[in-house]
Amino acid sequence: MRVLVQRVAKASVTVAGEVVGAISPEPGQGLLALVGATHSDTPQIAAGLANKLWSLRILEGERSASDVNAPILVVSQFTLYADTAKGRRPSWSKAAPGPVAEPLVDAFADALRALGATVETGKFGAHMHVDLVNDGPVTILLES
Repeated sequence: MRVLVQRVAKASVTVAGEVVGAISPEPGQGLLALVGATHSDTPQIAAGLANKLWSLRILEGERSASDVNAPILVVSQFTLYADTAKGRRPSWSKAAPGPVAEPLVDAFADALRALGATVETGKFGAHMHVDLVNDGPVTILLES
């Protein structure tokens, strides 16, 4: 599993002109998590990465999301597993198919909620427009 984390001043996801998830945290206190799953991922891996994200000290003042109850916007992102080693056309063979990936992305979001996080989400499989203001900028890749 891969989670690309961005510290944000605000973030939202729009599907077909409708906002389906949004966070407007205090400045420097919110996270956008783009989540990709691969074939070998499990709900336990998702929970482990959720715990790591919740405790990662990347917010202003070297605090974690758990320290300030920072809101988190979780968005599925299969393209995190793009293979661009050959040619000019990415291969998606390392990305888990939708029926495997969707429950794993849900497990990640649910694990964050179980830790006490306020979580908003995108819509799995939809064409999404993600709008964000990256704060810092801070962007970190977490991998299982």
